[in-house]
Amino acid sequence: MSSSTTTAVRLKKPSWKDPRLLLGFLLVMASVAGVVSLVGAADRTTEVYAARGSIAVGEKLTPENVNRVKVRLGDVEAHYVTAEAGLPEGMVAVQRIGPDQLVPRESLGRPDALNRKPVAITIDEALPEQVAAGSRVDAWVALPDARNGFNEPKLLLPGAEVAEVTPGSTTLGSSRSTVVMVLVTDEQMPSLLGAQANKAKISVVWNPGGETP
Repeated sequence: MSSSTTTAVRLKKPSWKDPRLLLGFLLVMASVAGVVSLVGAADRTTEVYAARGSIAVGEKLTPENVNRVKVRLGDVEAHYVTAEAGLPEGMVAVQRIGPDQLVPRESLGRPDALNRKPVAITIDEALPEQVAAGSRVDAWVALPDARNGFNEPKLLLPGAEVAEVTPGSTTLGSSRSTVVMVLVTDEQMPSLLGAQANKAKISVVWNPGGETP
């Protein structure tokens, strides 16, 4: 074979039937499809519920206390309540949900699953501004004593979570007080209700660490 013939063979245009060309084309198309798929997945938003304000433990989710927002959740979408699924019926918050916070599925449960219930404690003394919904406090109780007024205070509720803080007043309206809603377990409930029934003096102390001593 002459050199001119050899050159002609080498410069021959590849055919679409050439398996190498077809394989290369398929690889390019697969790469493009993968990139498009990744970009599409990253760009996909999901409509979920977010709290308009603070949602306390035991409170139901309603159209009035949630907003619908579109966010990119990716692989964690299953952990949140979506608008497509709708507001769950017969469920209440078992954990406090803060304002504008997306509603996690794990924060909801049946009312009978609540292991803590809100109880109002009326406080006459001033509270630190840090005592707010979601913070932790220690509740100290001093029972009445006929001779000395009150017995030495004892720690009754260590590291209790605050559900709500609202201004109150005395019966005569002569002085201001504060009502602190604290979350109390069933085991702690009899002692607290007994102290209130016996007109005990209950003091609330901010516990920044939220730790049980």
